[in-house]
Amino acid sequence: MRGLADDDKPTLLTRRVSPGIKIVIIIIVSIVLMMVDHAHDSLAPVRSTLAVAMQPVQMAAEMPREIAQYLGRYFNRGQLISENDTLSQKVLLLQARLQRLASLEAENERIRALLASASQLNQNVLIARILSVTPDPYRHYVKLNKGSADGVFVGQALVDANGIMGQVTDITPLDARAILITDANHGIPVEINRTGLQTIAQGTGKSDELRLPFLANNSDIKVGDLLVSSGLGGRYPTGYPVAKITRVNHQPGDEFLDVVANPTAHLNRGREVLLVWTRDTSTAPTDTSQDPTEISDARDTGTSGAGTPPQ
Repeated sequence: MRGLADDDKPTLLTRRVSPGIKIVIIIIVSIVLMMVDHAHDSLAPVRSTLAVAMQPVQMAAEMPREIAQYLGRYFNRGQLISENDTLSQKVLLLQARLQRLASLEAENERIRALLASASQLNQNVLIARILSVTPDPYRHYVKLNKGSADGVFVGQALVDANGIMGQVTDITPLDARAILITDANHGIPVEINRTGLQTIAQGTGKSDELRLPFLANNSDIKVGDLLVSSGLGGRYPTGYPVAKITRVNHQPGDEFLDVVANPTAHLNRGREVLLVWTRDTSTAPTDTSQDPTEISDARDTGTSGAGTPPQ
């Protein structure tokens, strides 16, 4: 009986505290500990110790996920290489398109400038594209994508947003050929915008230079003067910018000044030009070879302010 009574003591003790009461006690103790820690932060060392002790357990828990990610990257290496190649091709394509967009933007700006220039003109105009340029450095010709089917005629003036470029010399139904004002065989009658003095601007074979060989020593001209087309000879419309004076030299003993001007038109830049119809196209000349002496004779019948060409 004594042995049975002794065996029953632990059972009786354990039955004295039910699981529900244990849970309530644990909750109360937890709340008390949280309140004490919040008020005095006295359990910080305990938390630090537990965090250090649990670090290996945390690393062990995260290890399967890291191993799975590593194996996934290894087995997907071929897919990553393929995606990288695809992205590289897309980047190359987008860069090429971006370069093309930059070119189109510049072309759009040039066309806007041409249209703005055309809106200020009284004459009808036609936008043409330069197809090619003569490779000979001493002959300055361009080929245009407009021809007689578009109404282009021989002798028609060619301008851009900044001034006169040249005139049409040959035409076909689909295209045309034009000489630039800087060609060594070309001359254009001009007048100094400041004084009205008229003379001939002659090409030199250089794309950025014109010369005025027929100005007397006493001519009123200076650096910076603007040259505009005078319209004499009937080859170019009146009042278009042609060039600006950049150098005026007087050589002792010479009868004429040494005058150099830079064309205002962008002869070696851009791909779009304007073809101009003057008010009276019926008198457009068919012979486009510009003889400076002939033009000078025509000029002399107008105003008498300029010098005469040497004999």
